[in-house]
Amino acid sequence: MKIRITKNKKPKKKPVEVKGFGKVFTDHQFAMDYENGQWGHARIESYRDFSLPPSTSVFHYGQSVFEGLKAYKNEEGEIRLFRPKENFKRMNESCARLCIPAFDEEFVLSALKELVNIDADWIPTAKGTALYIRPSCMGIDAELGVHAARKYVFFIILSPVGAYYSGGLSPVKLLVEEHYTRAGIGGTGANKVVGNYAASLIASEKAIKQGCDQVLWLDAANRKYIEEVGSMNIFFVLNGKVVTPALSGSILPGITRKTAMEYLTASGFEVEERTISIDEIVEGSKSGALTESFGTGTAAVISPVGSFVYNDKEYKVGDGKMGEVATKLYNDLTAIQTGEKEDPFGWVVKIS
Repeated sequence: MKIRITKNKKPKKKPVEVKGFGKVFTDHQFAMDYENGQWGHARIESYRDFSLPPSTSVFHYGQSVFEGLKAYKNEEGEIRLFRPKENFKRMNESCARLCIPAFDEEFVLSALKELVNIDADWIPTAKGTALYIRPSCMGIDAELGVHAARKYVFFIILSPVGAYYSGGLSPVKLLVEEHYTRAGIGGTGANKVVGNYAASLIASEKAIKQGCDQVLWLDAANRKYIEEVGSMNIFFVLNGKVVTPALSGSILPGITRKTAMEYLTASGFEVEERTISIDEIVEGSKSGALTESFGTGTAAVISPVGSFVYNDKEYKVGDGKMGEVATKLYNDLTAIQTGEKEDPFGWVVKIS
């Protein structure tokens, strides 16, 4: 399949300074369509609106998945993607969960490289900035009826971004959610499907109203075991050991989570995946055994946790500041992503 390229003849004005996340988009997008049993009509075109009728199936049944990754440009002008193959592999797994036809991962990666090269001037270079990449796929049958769609559109849009959280690397406060649940075993919690995020919004709003930044989810069956944060996986440093909830089928297998575990293990830290109860974390805060906590995700990379609220009580994490492990992870991973530090793991894909 070839990619038809149509350049935007009226480029938009680029922002002088990149602030915030996901509010500004580049001049071009990639798209391809699935119809009659195959993917085709691959094109790079001007960033534009889709024209979809009110009966379009995704509006009614939510058959849609997405991913998130970043491109970086260093001082030498070299453009770098970070573990893109992992993103497209996970996206196909999400597609399978929602009965969306698989796409050719290598072809889509080549299309992404072409798209990023075309919009290379949009990649910010200030510290802490990047070009955020959002691949998405949705069912577009113009009919009602609960069944897998027969037509789909796959697309990629790009956005120059700064820090995901307005406070940057300032430690966040988490609200442990005891009533609502994010996902159950056998559901879609391990996939990046749109419904997961819609269902989480009510708890996020509740957290903000209570002066917290994000939700810390507990398991659906027992309301006892920690799963993940609203937009991140979660790590704790307990008695000098780095621990994170084991993937149970309801937790998103984060790529930054995987990267953090691999990097910390290679750096000599003891890393463990296991079941972690909220009671253990509360006790760790009281005893001092809990010295750090941080979230990991593509958008924020590393987000330190300063405290959490549970049963209307606030518990401090360590000294409430960004800890040694989180600092090392953030500094080293961002340095690898931008090329300031050597990549011995083969994570970076250079595209120019």
